[in-house]
Amino acid sequence: MGLRPLRVRDKESWLWLRRTNDAWLSRWEATRPTDDAPVVTFRQMVKNYDAEAKAGRQLPFAVTYEERLVGQLSVSGIMLGSARGGQIGYWVGQQWAGRGIIPTAVALVMDHCFFEMNLHRIEINIRPENLASLRVVEKLGLRDEGLRKNYLHIAGEWADHRTFAITKEEIVGRMIDRLGNTPT
Repeated sequence: MGLRPLRVRDKESWLWLRRTNDAWLSRWEATRPTDDAPVVTFRQMVKNYDAEAKAGRQLPFAVTYEERLVGQLSVSGIMLGSARGGQIGYWVGQQWAGRGIIPTAVALVMDHCFFEMNLHRIEINIRPENLASLRVVEKLGLRDEGLRKNYLHIAGEWADHRTFAITKEEIVGRMIDRLGNTPT
């Protein structure tokens, strides 16, 4: 499993992955609530990701498995100052789901956010019926903070989401507990 920047040359692999997984992904896909937002090309999307990353507002990643593009993960809405947090979103092709790829990717990115970027809080927002994503946050031990009504526009309508979060202090506390409980 690997993480790297999404590149313009990923276009054909990315489009194939999205096309072959349309039924798997479309029910969770963010959509535009109005038609006034411009449709962007793949090249524009990558350039937008790069610009947002350079500005420190986003961390976009291609998720790879055995050197093949299998999904995408990003930390968006990065806030510094007194908030110091961000939101993780992700998707993976159905043919690679259930292999631990996304939980591993999310764990690696959370470590980067907490210990390299010194963020304080990460949250993940999930549709209540998305059992695969609920399993990801369960494996990683994120805390359920409740329901957000009509939180995001998904698959053509405003949809409820459950918010899961974790802080750097919780991660550090777990590390200390593990070290303290290790036999000498």
